[in-house]
Amino acid sequence: MLLTLFLFFLSAAVIYFACEFFVNGVEWVGHRFQLGATATGTVLAAFGTALPESAVTFMAVVFGNTPEQKDIGVGAAMGGPLVLATLAYAVVGLALWRARRGQPTQAACINADQRRLARDQAWFMGIFVFKVGLGLLAFAWKPWLGILFLATYGLYIKRELSNDEECIDCEDLEPLKLRPRDDNPSMFWAATQTLLALVVIAGASHVFVNQIEVLGVAMGASPHVAALLLAPVATELPEIMNALIWVRQGKERLALANISGAMMIQATIPSALGIFMTPWLLDAPLLAAGFFTMLSIGLLWLRFRRSAMSVPALSAVGGLYAIFAGYLGWHFYG
Repeated sequence: MLLTLFLFFLSAAVIYFACEFFVNGVEWVGHRFQLGATATGTVLAAFGTALPESAVTFMAVVFGNTPEQKDIGVGAAMGGPLVLATLAYAVVGLALWRARRGQPTQAACINADQRRLARDQAWFMGIFVFKVGLGLLAFAWKPWLGILFLATYGLYIKRELSNDEECIDCEDLEPLKLRPRDDNPSMFWAATQTLLALVVIAGASHVFVNQIEVLGVAMGASPHVAALLLAPVATELPEIMNALIWVRQGKERLALANISGAMMIQATIPSALGIFMTPWLLDAPLLAAGFFTMLSIGLLWLRFRRSAMSVPALSAVGGLYAIFAGYLGWHFYG
């Protein structure tokens, strides 16, 4: 158990420091592609940090030999969006609150393109409702619908990259960590740092997920609880770490865009894998995860649409995850 705890905290620390290199590198890559801050967060950063959770779903549904193992993949596909829609946004809110303590009332405002984030929430909601609806039906050609999810993500990327937001200015970027004395590093060095950081993040995330599973068994958690509650928190850790780093740097636009883009990936790619490789029939805990995800997204959409999102409101959605955890405890152990 001591070794498990040691590896748990060590891998979390490695993920955090690797994310420092990743967010620094991906900002320079976005600059080289002349992308705005929002597109850099929603496409480049989100795609990179979504690899761990997509890998969990892929390994579980493709190589799982038992229904329980495939359940872990489906649970990750449903639990990931829940973690992002509640905990990840709440972490950004709490980090902003901590960074702005003692400042004027205006400090509660969110510095981001809220209407664009609202459009992302609307896209996500439409896809997610369709995804949950499929989980209530059984028919022979359901696996073919997985193609729709992949096509939808392709359309989302096209929309994000075609946005005419101004690209990230060199003056707003910290020096590339691999080339600290270079005022304008080349794409080669920016991409190299980003890819190396991703490799470290993926390896450390794998270790972190394994320790979460061991701790779950030690605590007597059922496979469903591990799949819905523990594994998603572990696999979404890179997004949460990225958000903390960007908030610390005063770049909440990038932090929120990263979460928004990761949610779109979670709504499409892991879902497509689950629909391709499993019957995709959702039981009560999975439907509850879907309900709390939609509730959180609905609340976020209402605030973002009116450009009225505040730090307290962003922090409050984390409470929905606590309620869901309480429901799981009651369902399995009550």
